[in-house]
This record gives sequence, structure tokens and C-alpha cells, in this order.
Amino acid sequence: MLDGLADEGFADLWTPVAMSKEVGKAPYGLTLGGARIVLFRDQQGRVSALHDQCPHRGVKLSLGKVGKDGCLECPFHGWRFASDGACTHIPLNPMPEEKRRRYAATTFPVRERGGLLWVYTRPGAEAPDEPSVPSVMEQPGVHVWHYAETWNAHWTRAMENMLDSPHLPFVHRRTIGGPLARRMKPDSKMEMEVHPTPTGFRTTWTLDGGAPAEAYLEWLRPNGMSLNVPIPNRLMRLFMWCVPVDADHTRMMLVSTRDFLKVQPLAALLDRFNKRILREDQAVVESSYPVESPPVSEERSVATDRATLAFRRWYLERKKRGSQEPTAVTEAPTLAS
Repeated sequence: MLDGLADEGFADLWTPVAMSKEVGKAPYGLTLGGARIVLFRDQQGRVSALHDQCPHRGVKLSLGKVGKDGCLECPFHGWRFASDGACTHIPLNPMPEEKRRRYAATTFPVRERGGLLWVYTRPGAEAPDEPSVPSVMEQPGVHVWHYAETWNAHWTRAMENMLDSPHLPFVHRRTIGGPLARRMKPDSKMEMEVHPTPTGFRTTWTLDGGAPAEAYLEWLRPNGMSLNVPIPNRLMRLFMWCVPVDADHTRMMLVSTRDFLKVQPLAALLDRFNKRILREDQAVVESSYPVESPPVSEERSVATDRATLAFRRWYLERKKRGSQEPTAVTEAPTLAS
């Protein structure tokens, strides 16, 4: 069950997997790094996560239902599982509780924060820490908008795209990249800086020796990005999580936060604009080959790739080491001249 997560370099990590609003009274099934997971709520609205596979005959628990006792019932033979995975009832087979313990379902640690549901990718174990949730997503007075869609792409290609500022004046020249495109000249030079942070790194850039751009990107290890949008006396930050579904699909989870334009219909217009920006990236990312980000030596890179190469080296090192915790990013990558 862990093979897919380990193959994606994604074992033993916190990641958002769904929006809170997606999980209601019915169980919600999803795939994370090839592992099937079911989310469900008890009668108090508390969310739980189990391996979406009944230990009896392997069917999807997400096809079942949640009873009044908050237990998830398998659709095949009616086995019932509590939020902690304990098997509470096996129809037609009365037995004492101590014997039923061997029929438990596998659990995943799960948290509900910032309008998202976060899963720790080590089944059957306690998480050693808590998810790193950006505080602005839980800040009073801030409008928070959530959106998700699935791309036909490996999560590493999507993640590198989200950390890549040099593509802005080309892919996004009609939207957020317009100002940078208008400033560029045929001989313009962009200088990139990558600075380690407790949660990953921050990347900034300058054009033709000018002042650093007020906008900046942050990598939120392992699969998140934050974009600070500079607006005088206003707060606006965009977040993206590239959640691996399997080797060929990634769920793109977008969160927009701001302290202005919180009332409809203006709020809806800005939120649709954010979706437009996301769609501008989609076709380009889905065309990448090989599908997964390859070793650094297999593609031709330049100085403006510092941020994406820092992520790639982290990913490849983690994948090589399997589920062991990799070393943190402590410095920006160096590039051969």
C-alpha cells in the first residue's frame, strides 16, 4: 500500500487532499500517490481517514455509508468501522471485542485546518508533528476561496511550474505576467535568489539590476507554493498544492486569501480570474516529457532555474532515500557556467 507513496517520494509527509466542503454526510474516496483513502465524518462532523479497502474482501469502503453511530459500513458484507479503524460489528459473526481487533481497518492521521483536509502519509501510525498551515488561511477578516481540479501531469512537473517565475511573461503575458513582459528587452537579464526558510525556501528576482520584485514565491515543503501579491495596504496571497494522485495525475488545490473584494459579485470575478491563470499553465505542464521531473543532468538548465532545481534536487534525494527524512534545503543549487 505504501509503494505508490514511496515511489512518489511522498511517504511520511502532511499534505492537503480535499477541501472541507467536499466531505459531507457521504464517504469521500480519493487516491493519493496510488493509495486509496476514504474520508468520512461522524455525527459531530469530525473527519476520519481510513485505507479505502475493507480488510475482509478488499472492496472500497467509500461505496458504503456512515451510520448514526459515526461508523463507516462496508457496502459488501456490512462490516462497520469506527473513526480509529476499530471493527465494531461483523454481521452474522458474533464475537467478543478482543477478537474483532484483528479485523480493524488501517487509519491515516487527518486534520481539518484552513478549509482543507490534511492527511499524513504514514498509515497506521501517529503523526510526529502537525501540518504547517499558513496562518492567513485561518485569519479573521480574510476572504478564503478554495478550488480544485485534476491535471494529466506528474506532481513534480506541476510543482516546478508553480515555483518558476521566468515563465510569467510568456505563459501569463495576458494576465499576471503582463507587467514583466512589458519591462523586458531582448537583452534583459533576470537574477534569481533562493533563500532557505523553515518550511522550504523563498525565491525572489530582479530584472536588469533593478530593485527586487515586490512579489515573491515560497515553496511550502513538500508540495505547496505561496505567491505574495504586492498590493499597497492590502493583503493578497495565493496558495497552490500539487497533490499526487498517481504517476500521471495531480490534483491542483488552489486557495486564494485576501482582505478586500469579499462581497459578491466582485469576489466571484476575481476568483474566476485566478482559475484563468491556472488554466494558462495547464496545457504547458501537461505537455512535459518525460512526465516526471528527471535528474538534473538530463535537461539543459540555466541560472534562472535556481528555484526549480532546488526543489528537484530535494525531491530526487528524498525519492532515493525512500521514506527516510531527507536533509532540509540549506542552500540554493549551484549551476555550471
